Amino acid sequence: MKMKSNYQILAEIVEKDEAIRNISIHRKADGTMDVEGNLKLWNSLVERFDCIKLWDKTPNYDDRDPNQIEPNIIFIKAQNTDERKGTVIVSCGGGFETRTGCEGFNIAKYFADAGFNCAILTYRLRPYSRQDALDDITRAVKVLRYRADELNITDKICCMGFSAGGMLSANLATHFDTGKESDDPVEKMSSRPDAIVLGYGAFCFIGLHQGFFIDPFAQQIRNPFFIDVDELRYFSPEINISKDTPPFFIWQTNSDDPRNAFCFGEALTANRIPFEMHLYPDGVHGIALADGHNDLNITAKQTQSWAKLCAGWMTNQGL
Repeated sequence: MKMKSNYQILAEIVEKDEAIRNISIHRKADGTMDVEGNLKLWNSLVERFDCIKLWDKTPNYDDRDPNQIEPNIIFIKAQNTDERKGTVIVSCGGGFETRTGCEGFNIAKYFADAGFNCAILTYRLRPYSRQDALDDITRAVKVLRYRADELNITDKICCMGFSAGGMLSANLATHFDTGKESDDPVEKMSSRPDAIVLGYGAFCFIGLHQGFFIDPFAQQIRNPFFIDVDELRYFSPEINISKDTPPFFIWQTNSDDPRNAFCFGEALTANRIPFEMHLYPDGVHGIALADGHNDLNITAKQTQSWAKLCAGWMTNQGL
């Protein structure tokens, strides 16, 4: 594998803003989301890298959506250090329908430059299920730990997600396994992350007073992220936190109703799980590094501080 070239490819993509797809072209002329155009851009960028497939044959992966490539990770070595370190799995957002490139490639470039190994995750989207996506991030953690010596990394893993990718990371924090009995040696690895970073992804679909898209007493829910009440309960991390849930770094702008973050922090506090939280008055959902290199073309100077603060926090977590 020639992964030492992955950083150079990533640097070129970020320098040329190739992962940016301006919000003005997110939708077609008829107003529907241009999912095909979005996924084709992501796929074309991923194809330039040496990728690590998560499975030899991905379970439950088929041709139901020809625009979705098999789940994989792009491993990016930490820059400016020879120290053996852990890895940050970066999961972009997109509402489990599309992929926001700046939340994958640009984020990985920033943290690789800051001295962290990174792995950009391509996880499954609709029409695949939320469980399929959770299986993908679960497997990514296991693959990295299984291949730690080959990649010259430690077994420390932080899952950093934005929007839907944040939801996914929080799901893994509350639904990991400690290794399974299996003929597949990768499955014997623990999938428990050591740390979680949520970028505007701390949504509390059950715990937030007055709810979010939902009637708490309805059997048929009106929430675009869940198919039924059972799935809502399972994938709402604020009610699935346990004493073994890893610590969190939570940041968002106030445009994403800060009560979500308060609710999530309250649930973590009740379970004595440590966390650091930063809420910013400037910026909006999807702002990524807040440096103007995002689909919204928005810069928010104060909000940019989240990344440096996060790097310090991850260092304190042993990454």
